[in-house]
Amino acid sequence: MRITNQTTDRAVLLEIGQRAISVRIDRNWTQAELAHEAGVSKRTVERFEAGHSVQLSSLIRVCRALGLLSAFDALIPLPAASPIELLKLQGKKRQRASKRSPSQSSRSASPEKEAGADQKTSQPPQTHSTEPWQWGEDS
Repeated sequence: MRITNQTTDRAVLLEIGQRAISVRIDRNWTQAELAHEAGVSKRTVERFEAGHSVQLSSLIRVCRALGLLSAFDALIPLPAASPIELLKLQGKKRQRASKRSPSQSSRSASPEKEAGADQKTSQPPQTHSTEPWQWGEDS
C-alpha cells in the first residue's frame, strides 16, 4: 500500500508495522531478538508491528536496530536555504586583486611583469661574465 496524505492514521500505523515485520523477517530475527537489539520490550515490538501507537523514542530504537534510521532524512528533510540566505552566507565577493607587498610580488610575479617593475625601481643586476644576463640567475 502507498501512504499518502489521504491515508488514515490507523492505516499508516498498520502499514508501517507490516513493513517492519518484513524487514525483521528478512533479517531472520524474532520479535524477542529485535526487542533485545533495540533495547525495548518485546511487548513494544508486538504493539508496533500490530499497528498500535508506540512512543517516538521506541520507534527510533526499533528503526535503528533494523538499519532504517537513515530513512528519517527522507521523512523530514532539512529545509533548503533561501537564495537570500545563501547570498548572506557567501559574504562579499572580491571584485579586484589586493595590493601586495614587494616581497610577495617578487615570489609570484612572472618575469615579464617583474622586469617592468625593476625598471621603475632599480637597475638590472650587474654581471661579471661576458654572457648576457638572464632572469633567475644570481650573481
